[in-house]
Amino acid sequence: MNQTLSPARVALVGNPNSGKTALFNALTGSRQKVANYAGVTVERKEGVVVSPAGRNLFVVDLPGTYSLRARSPDEAVTRDAVLGRLEGEVPPEVVICVADATNLRLVLRLALELKQVGRPMVLALNMYDIAQRQGLRIDLEGLSRELGAPIVTTVATRKRGIEDLLAQVDALVAAGHLAGENTWREPNAAEIRQAHSEAQRLVRTYVRPPEHPDTWTGRVDAVLLHPVAGLAILLGLLFVMFQAVFTWATPAMDAIEAVFTWLGGFVGAYVPNPMLRSLIADGLIAGVGSVLVFLPQILILFFFIIMLEDFGYMARAAFLMDRIMGGAGLHGRAFIPLLSSFACAIPGIMATRVIDSKRDRITTILVAPLMTCSARIPVYTLIIGAFIPNTRVWGLFNLQGLVMFGLYASGIVSALVVSFVVRRIFWRTAVEPFLMELPTYKLPDPMNVIRNLLLRAKIFINRAGRIILPLMVLIWVLSTFPYPPEGATGPAIDYSFAGMIGHAIQPVLAPIGFNWQMSIALVPGMAAREVAVATLGTVYAVGGAEENVGALASTLASHWSLATGLAFLAWYVFAPQCAPTLGVVKRETNGWLWPTVMFSYMVTLAYLAAFIVYHTTVALGGG
Repeated sequence: MNQTLSPARVALVGNPNSGKTALFNALTGSRQKVANYAGVTVERKEGVVVSPAGRNLFVVDLPGTYSLRARSPDEAVTRDAVLGRLEGEVPPEVVICVADATNLRLVLRLALELKQVGRPMVLALNMYDIAQRQGLRIDLEGLSRELGAPIVTTVATRKRGIEDLLAQVDALVAAGHLAGENTWREPNAAEIRQAHSEAQRLVRTYVRPPEHPDTWTGRVDAVLLHPVAGLAILLGLLFVMFQAVFTWATPAMDAIEAVFTWLGGFVGAYVPNPMLRSLIADGLIAGVGSVLVFLPQILILFFFIIMLEDFGYMARAAFLMDRIMGGAGLHGRAFIPLLSSFACAIPGIMATRVIDSKRDRITTILVAPLMTCSARIPVYTLIIGAFIPNTRVWGLFNLQGLVMFGLYASGIVSALVVSFVVRRIFWRTAVEPFLMELPTYKLPDPMNVIRNLLLRAKIFINRAGRIILPLMVLIWVLSTFPYPPEGATGPAIDYSFAGMIGHAIQPVLAPIGFNWQMSIALVPGMAAREVAVATLGTVYAVGGAEENVGALASTLASHWSLATGLAFLAWYVFAPQCAPTLGVVKRETNGWLWPTVMFSYMVTLAYLAAFIVYHTTVALGGG
């Protein structure tokens, strides 16, 4: 009779870029969930895998770290999870220390620290195929004896060694290995130097230098890390990325728009009740459809970011930008959080936890929202489509794509300027030197790319359902009620609650050329930026516009001046962050001071930028 085996918890610990997350995906597949640790905003990934013996293993992918000394919030979570200090978290029965087999020096120092914790440990030498191709010879038995832990070789992207790894974990759990005495404590400077020396001794003793060194990486780095050529290549990649966001997505966007136009026509033809028909067609379909149509652009942006990260280029880009960012008061590690903010400021702000210095981290948090997040893409695309002709410049570049690139560049430049000012207002200490281990180049795992893209699509669609859909119903109600009085001659929306709110706000925004419909759009835009487009769609649909983005762009072009349209774009370069982002900033900084500073300076910059653009355009004859 089979006896039910008790489940066990397993923690994955390793250096950044060691393939730890790829190993986690290989172990757990689709049986994983993402949440946050209690009380902090550090992301927590957990999945389930069944061992060869039939035991359920709950695997936790801990944030990457070089040491248990924990110099950043991410590293602190890893340390506390391993030591069993996290409130409400069960300590792991087994720790899997994940190592890049081609670069063992730093991970061996971490493995020595993990042994001091006293928990049973397995060392997983990942990317072992690359080590073999390089002719790297590792004395697995000798190193295992020295560490007092079993060693398993793995190739996570091809799921090699997974069964052996699970068998070793199973053996440790089945043998009843209990946590030994925890002798780890915060090391002093002498102990840190001693740990480095011990790790180097292990490498010299048990690792033979590669017979075929990876000279390809060195040759590629000679170009990609060149101070001039490398920077030109980086800017070229970013330029291609932003051009692609605007041009490659057009067929898919047209298809989505056609579906929602058909749905609007279907409702108009078969729903007899005028009020219900207006709610569904003008409120739900026009509102949500005008946001979902931008899903292809957002997925293209994420595709580039995921590919560059998986290829190993992101760390190189951070090194290239270090000198420029350091001059503006930003730490080199800020590059990756800022690039993540192009997709969404929330994960970008959370990614600042990799920055050790609190001051550098707060500076990065304050400027991260200036990066052009994907929620701005619907606004940019709508206004550019309405006011910028779809023509070629020099027969090569799309003018609309060039304007989009200019808006992105404006966000980047403004972030550098603001960080320069912040450092000189709040603190004047020098930026800490930038040290990062460069990963080897590797081909992205197609399944990992697809899995991440599907996750981003799910998040965006859920956002449309949870946030945008209820807001569209509210906006439809505000735009529909109360009905116009007897004998009213103006448009019905002028007499609605939305019209009243818009007319009340409009005097404040009149100096920057905004009309009352734009004023309405800014209010729900605080919940989610892209709702501004849906709001304009709903407001103008109530006024008689078609339920598609192309028609909405034509409507705006006929109702707004060029100066007004460009001022609206300028506003959104600096627009105050959506409420969820401000909430994340509050949690990351443990108070309302920095969210208040962020909101105040962004409102000020947005108003000033819109004012300057509007009046300059009018003066040049574009009013």
